[in-house]
Amino acid sequence: MPRNLDLTALRALVAVADSGGVTRAAGLLNLTQSAVSMQIKRLEEGLGQNFFTRAQRKLTLTPEGEMLAQYARRMLTLNDEALSRLTDEDCRTEIRLGVPHDIVYPAIPRVLQQLAAVYPCARINLVSSFTNMLKDGFAKGEFDLIVTTEEAPGEGGGVIGELPLVWVGAPGGVAWHQRPLRLGFEENCRFRPIAVAALDKAGIPWEMSFTGRSNDTIQAMVAADLAVTARMRGLLPEGTAEIRGAGELPSLGTMGICLYDAGVTRGEVVECLKAEIAEAYSASATRTTTLPVDLRSRRVANASSAFSSGNM
Repeated sequence: MPRNLDLTALRALVAVADSGGVTRAAGLLNLTQSAVSMQIKRLEEGLGQNFFTRAQRKLTLTPEGEMLAQYARRMLTLNDEALSRLTDEDCRTEIRLGVPHDIVYPAIPRVLQQLAAVYPCARINLVSSFTNMLKDGFAKGEFDLIVTTEEAPGEGGGVIGELPLVWVGAPGGVAWHQRPLRLGFEENCRFRPIAVAALDKAGIPWEMSFTGRSNDTIQAMVAADLAVTARMRGLLPEGTAEIRGAGELPSLGTMGICLYDAGVTRGEVVECLKAEIAEAYSASATRTTTLPVDLRSRRVANASSAFSSGNM
């Protein structure tokens, strides 16, 4: 009695059972009829059972054959799944993605969810940091793709969207009424000099209530109505809202969202990820915010496919 079942023979058994004959099974398996017949014979001799009966020129499973076929299908499914996971290019693809921490939510979780639905084996190594640090890492070959927030892309990048910069505070908060206006920005935030310049131009006094490199701390202070900050419309931290300033706070203009592709990792997974990122950040422009806004007259530019236009 054999200790192990031959998967090749089990595949032949299932093929014959499903097709009703050796000839058609041989065609499905790309084998000769004699090879299929020999596999079935060896399986029957090894287990001391007859697995087929012939009736009206068609092979049908015996009760023992039915039992073995049920096991065979489960074993073959597991075998094929294991081979697919180990050899499928999609399953072996690992993409190093960098995204500025202030625009990770809510876009990137949706992007990764969509990608996983199509390519469940793909692995994404996500890093969040400041745009300048991501660009430095990209130049050193540390990333395959990076998303940035900047007025214009550098070499290897392309614009995928443009969104207004807006003032952000606690829902229903009053911190934006206070003077001097208390600000919360990370020291390397690209939005910080834009906000400060706009306030100075408008003659609005301000003070920096927090500076550092803790995005969570700033988010907590803004959500607690202890400070205001600036973010891109539709990409606000949880527990915050766009401020309805009634013209009291100055306009901050717009900011581009750019995508850089190192071109090292290629294939359907990468192209799908790039398309999902472009769609996510262009869709953010039309997503409603928690509070009414004053900048309704501004129109957000539609995302342009930087990859198809040859900018990347």
